[in-house]
Amino acid sequence: MTSLSNNAPRRYFVDTVGRRVLIGLTLEETFEFERLDTEQLSAEGRQAASDDGRGWGAIADEQRWLELYEKHEGAWKAWMAQSRMEIRP
Repeated sequence: MTSLSNNAPRRYFVDTVGRRVLIGLTLEETFEFERLDTEQLSAEGRQAASDDGRGWGAIADEQRWLELYEKHEGAWKAWMAQSRMEIRP
């Protein structure tokens, strides 16, 4: 059985000092995206354990996460399309 993750193209690049930066985002946006992503997963676990809901701050965080994700996804798709064109003879 083969692992698909070994064949999947990376969705980030490594900057000059060795930090991973998501394609289409700045270093700061990458840190923000990863922080929001981690907090969202943690909040989902807490919400499953108790039914007290989440506040407006969580909603704003989710909207910001989605903005960053869409920016990254669009840039990644464009990068993939460009890469495919460069490979074609």
